[in-house]
Amino acid sequence: QVRIVESGGGLVQPGGSLRLSCAASGSIFRFDAMGWYRQTPGIERELVAVITSSGNTNYVDSVKGRFTISRDNAKNTVYLQMNNLKPEDTAVYYCNVKYYIGIGDARPLGSWGQGTQVTVSS
Repeated sequence: QVRIVESGGGLVQPGGSLRLSCAASGSIFRFDAMGWYRQTPGIERELVAVITSSGNTNYVDSVKGRFTISRDNAKNTVYLQMNNLKPEDTAVYYCNVKYYIGIGDARPLGSWGQGTQVTVSS
């Protein structure tokens, strides 16, 4: 069974910073893309940032220049560094991990974490 655990959320003032971590464990042969999503009540879950297996990254326009996604393959962990946080960044942040369970797999599976709350308020 694959387990995804997020951490690092909390309450921060506007302009502050947080770093989210997402650690994966279980029967995983190789990781593929990893991403961070966020969700607030009444709106769809939004893709915030994604990082591919080769290290290429993409971000939603609203966080470009402020957020940075990175991964440490040796630790099976993906990070989201969030700087200059704004009240509109307030949301539950979820980690999604794509992975292969066998060397012969053609397409990856995916798992979600339980989410971590980020609140930006003065």
